Amino acid sequence: MFVDSHCHLDFPDLREREAEVLAAMVENGVGRALCISVTLEDFPAVLSLAERHDHLWASVGVHPDNADCEEPDVARLLALADHPKVIAIGETGLDYHWHKDAPEWQRERFRTHIRAARACGKPLVIHTRSAAADTLRLMREENAGEAGGVMHCFTESREVAEAALDQGFYISFSGIVTFRSAADLKEVAAYVPLDRLLIETDSPYLAPVPHRGKTNQPAWVVHVAEEIARLRGEPLARIESATTENFFRLFRHAQA
Repeated sequence: MFVDSHCHLDFPDLREREAEVLAAMVENGVGRALCISVTLEDFPAVLSLAERHDHLWASVGVHPDNADCEEPDVARLLALADHPKVIAIGETGLDYHWHKDAPEWQRERFRTHIRAARACGKPLVIHTRSAAADTLRLMREENAGEAGGVMHCFTESREVAEAALDQGFYISFSGIVTFRSAADLKEVAAYVPLDRLLIETDSPYLAPVPHRGKTNQPAWVVHVAEEIARLRGEPLARIESATTENFFRLFRHAQA
């Protein structure tokens, strides 16, 4: 069984095809998926998916790209995370690609998520783009390693991966690792210890080869696993079992 550790099934491109998307998961051996929250306003839809389907779970958090939305505080995140189907805090982190002024509100929001994760004992789902140094610094300053978590859709250098691993975090690879242009990322995927490796789609975005350019879906996480197996010279079954075991070790509130 494969697990998609990060998807957005509440987004319109997938929500409107819910039955089809879930059936494709079954057909491709993808038995579980974590549906990720990006705003508190949309969190009820994410939680609804998890409540209606035994093989789905939810996270709660506010994506660093989102400025015009409800701002979370620790108490609010803890209240929403106090649900058996909520197994993670996030998506959180820093993104200076779209917010080139490196706003302080992003950093404060990230700290809030880390503090909530430590308080409730649920791991973090971290997004970082053009902000690796600050992301790692805030993780250290706020003792994010106490909560643990995953660097999702990893696209950074081996040095950044090493720094995250040193804090006890997992590294998750998306369809980007299948792109011909991702030579450096392929090297990182071959380097990350097998017991810290996760796979994801980040669907509906970043469809892997051979579906690049299409609307992504959890069923296609298999292609991410296939590429990682190729890069590491390991059987696909080994990547399948390791990433699934890693998922349940990290997201310990999930029921297999």
